[in-house]
Amino acid sequence: MSIAILWGEYVPVEMNENEQIVLDLIRKNPYISQQELAELVGLSRPTIANMISGLIKKGKIKGRAYILNDSQQVVCIGGANIDRKFHIKGKAQFGTSNPSYVTSSVGGVARNIAENLGRLGLDVALISASGMDKDWSIIEEASSLYMNLDTVTQFPEKSTGSYTAVLDSSGELIIALADMEVYESITPDLLRKHNALLSRSKCIIVDLNTPKESVQYLCHFAKNHDIPLAIIPVSAPKMNRLPDDLAGATWLITNRDESEAYFQAEIKNRDDWKKALEKWLELGIANVVITNGKEGAMIGNKKEGIFHVPSIKTNQIVDVTGAGDAFSSAVIYSWLEGKSLIEIAKAGNMNASKTLQSPYTVRQDLSADQLKKNVEESS
Repeated sequence: MSIAILWGEYVPVEMNENEQIVLDLIRKNPYISQQELAELVGLSRPTIANMISGLIKKGKIKGRAYILNDSQQVVCIGGANIDRKFHIKGKAQFGTSNPSYVTSSVGGVARNIAENLGRLGLDVALISASGMDKDWSIIEEASSLYMNLDTVTQFPEKSTGSYTAVLDSSGELIIALADMEVYESITPDLLRKHNALLSRSKCIIVDLNTPKESVQYLCHFAKNHDIPLAIIPVSAPKMNRLPDDLAGATWLITNRDESEAYFQAEIKNRDDWKKALEKWLELGIANVVITNGKEGAMIGNKKEGIFHVPSIKTNQIVDVTGAGDAFSSAVIYSWLEGKSLIEIAKAGNMNASKTLQSPYTVRQDLSADQLKKNVEESS
C-alpha cells in the first residue's frame, strides 16, 4: 500500500500523539503496510486502518493505492559486508612478507545474491544488520540501485561485516578472514518485525551468516505461510547453523565441502556425491544442489530425480569470489521462471563461469537477456 502525504497545504486540525507517529512513519516510507505500522506503533491493524481513514478525512493524507501481488519481493536475509582482497604478485610464501596489492568491493552472500537477482530484473529486499560506519555507507551506495535496503537494521555500537581474502597469482583463494559478528543481531525478534514483508514475499533466501534459531524460525514461517525458502550455506564451519527441522526448506544450494562437513562423510566419487544429495532430500528439503568445482553440479528432487550437470570450461579465472553466489542466484531465478532441473543447473553453471572471468564479485554485464543468451550459446 502506498500512501501519499498532502504536502504544501495547511489544514488546521489537531492530531493526537499516535496519529503524528503514524504520519511520520508514512512520510519516511510511503510503501509501509498497515501491519508494519501496527507493529511499530504497538496498536492493532484495525486501529491503524481507522487512524489512516481519520488522517485522510483531516486532509493529512491524500489517498491510498494498493500494490498488486505481481510486485512481490524476493527477500534475501544474511550477510552484507566489505570484501577486501589481497592479491599476491608472485608465488605465495608462508612465514614471510609477500608483495601484493589490495582491492576492495562490496560483498556478503545474501547481498551478492540480492544484487544478482536485482540485475536479473527481480524486485528484491535485503534484511541484514550493519554498523553505522563508513563501510556501511560504501555498501549502501553500491547496493541501493538493485535492492531495497530499508529493512537493514543499523547498530551504532557494532562494526559492519568484513571479509578479507588472500589470493594467489592465479586468483585462487589461499586464506580468508571473516568478521561477521554483527549478523548475530539477526535474531528471531528482529525477523518478526518484518513478518508483514515476509508473509507477502515471492521467495525467502537466507544465508548461514544468520543464527541457527533464526534460520529455524524462517523454516517454520515459510512452511506455515506456504512461501518458498532457499537456504544458502556460506562455509563448512557454519553448517552447524542449519536447523534440526528442514521440512520448510524449498532449496538447499551447497558445495561438496559443506555437505561433507554436515554428514561427516567424504565424497570421493560420483556415487558418494549422489548418496549425499539423497540424504539431504530425506531430511525434507524439496530441491537440493551439491556443486563440486570443475566436476559440475548434482541437482535433484524426489519428483524429477537426480541429475549431474557438467561445469562450463573456464579458460581464464580472474577471481573466484562471488562465483558460488552467482550460481545460487541463477538457480533461484531459473526456478522462479519455471525451468527444469537441468536448465536450472546449466544457468547456475553459466553465471558462475562468467563471474569467475570477471574482476567483480557480481558481474557487471548481468541481465535476464544476457544470461539467457549465454546459456543458449553454450548449448
